[in-house]
Amino acid sequence: MLPRCAVTVCHVLMLVLCLSAAEDFDWTKNDHGAFYYGTFPAGFSWGAGSSAYQTEGAWDKDGKGLSIWDVFSHKKGKIQLNETGDSSCEGYYKVKDDISLMKELKLSHYRFSISWPRLIPTGIKSDHVNEKGIQYYDHLIDHLLENKITPIVTLYHWDLPQVLQEKYGGWQNISMVNHFNEFANLCFEKFGNRVKYWITFNNPWSVAVEGYETGEHAPGLKLRGTGAYKAAHHIIKAHAKVWHTYDTQWRGKQKGLVGISLSGDWGEPVDITNQKDIEAAERYVQFYIGWFATPIFYGDYPQVMKDFIGRKSVQHGLGTSRLPTFSPQEKSYIKGTCDFLGIGHFTTRYITQKNNPSGRSSSSYFLDRDLAELVDPRWPDPGSEWLYSVPWGFRRLLNFVKTQYGNPMIYVTENGVSEKMSCTELCDDWRIHYYKDYINEMLKAIKDGVNVKGYTAWSLLDKFEWDEGYSERFGLYYVDFRDKNKPRYPKASVQFYKRIISSNGFPNQREVENWRRKAVETCSSSNQLLAAEEQRSTAANILRLIHDPLTSHMEMVTEIVVPTVCTLSILLSAIFLMFLLRRRN
Repeated sequence: MLPRCAVTVCHVLMLVLCLSAAEDFDWTKNDHGAFYYGTFPAGFSWGAGSSAYQTEGAWDKDGKGLSIWDVFSHKKGKIQLNETGDSSCEGYYKVKDDISLMKELKLSHYRFSISWPRLIPTGIKSDHVNEKGIQYYDHLIDHLLENKITPIVTLYHWDLPQVLQEKYGGWQNISMVNHFNEFANLCFEKFGNRVKYWITFNNPWSVAVEGYETGEHAPGLKLRGTGAYKAAHHIIKAHAKVWHTYDTQWRGKQKGLVGISLSGDWGEPVDITNQKDIEAAERYVQFYIGWFATPIFYGDYPQVMKDFIGRKSVQHGLGTSRLPTFSPQEKSYIKGTCDFLGIGHFTTRYITQKNNPSGRSSSSYFLDRDLAELVDPRWPDPGSEWLYSVPWGFRRLLNFVKTQYGNPMIYVTENGVSEKMSCTELCDDWRIHYYKDYINEMLKAIKDGVNVKGYTAWSLLDKFEWDEGYSERFGLYYVDFRDKNKPRYPKASVQFYKRIISSNGFPNQREVENWRRKAVETCSSSNQLLAAEEQRSTAANILRLIHDPLTSHMEMVTEIVVPTVCTLSILLSAIFLMFLLRRRN
């Protein structure tokens, strides 16, 4: 799909493995239906999103405290190329610039997160509240409202204050519930007169599993078999407490809503005639989105999680289940704490039954599920190893939520696609196709009766992508991270998404095809100009290195890193120039 990008050996091996698996069943067995032309309900809200650590930068400015991501990203070997979010998009200094981009897109809402350590540097309210942090978010919220853009605010998008991690062990400790509630209460007090949509947690699955089970994300703990479940247990309790705090103290005067954003892939049975595969696919979804949604809607964990983890805990010689339990009072307190449900969704997997080994050494969240994940090698794959374009899975997930949880009010809080490219590329035709098809499946789900009220494209800007650093780009707008001013450039998908928003959907085939053609045509000249600018910048860096090789060596490592196909000709020219200079000397 992206011929300019080299396919890695690992990727080739993965596709070979998938192809061999594909021989066991017919990938084309499901009829996923044709494209549906039509419009969304009146008042449907269109938006784009970001998060504090990924975009703000200013990591140690104006009284902000350290977050676990500040510390984690500064440890060598944790992030690709040892990159950090220290400056990222410099969003902290570009509020008006970025809101002008949102206005150009005609967004109805903007989803962003508040940095806990920017407001409360240690995470403990009684220690200190940072007024400059409050002023920053005041300015952001006010400017959004002045431009008729509704703020949807996430309270926790993974950047826990480092002091709370060091002092208590972070989300492994029940004390986080009260500390998070104090932080949320401060936000309601300071911003609740203007913010009417609050999201307590973004994708708590990732916080629990990648932060406390695999260690891929901050704080980097590998507490296999217990860490994820314990973190999730405290996060669910913290969410419920914040919901009740808002409900009793603020709802009457502020008239807002409090929800949670849960991310989940869809799981499709490999063989739809095989009962074990059907059960495994449902188990996959229940261990993903149901892990958090079922307690919040019904007061307790999914029965399948309790059964499987309980049984495996016994097999491992434990007296009690590794999955914590809620008391009757806690179940009652947690049940129903959701005014709307945020759904983050990117991709789908085929699922088949797989009996994993038992034994204490094999305890883990992933082995507890007794299933295997497969992908169809024909699914489009723009670069991120985990993200394949499978639009029909989106409709199925939304219908699952409708059926499973009583058709709650849904806001799609994250949906988008990345690319992994060495070269500049503003003509993101694959992203246009992804948005077109996924948004259309959401429209079909609404026609099915799913109560979706809004959609958030992920993301507004290219940004720091956690352990992948800056190697993956999700943005509608390209950010030149090598330029200290972090300029933004619109990709072709900006024009296409703008057309969807203006038409509130897909009016007819001819018009939609025309949008795509014009979007790609418009980006071509901009793409060439940006590529030329980047080549000039690279050439200037190389010439500077030639004249001052010793003092500039470390800059070369961080700024140029590895020569790309795009800059190879420049490098060759520079080497030739260096050869001429030496001969002349």
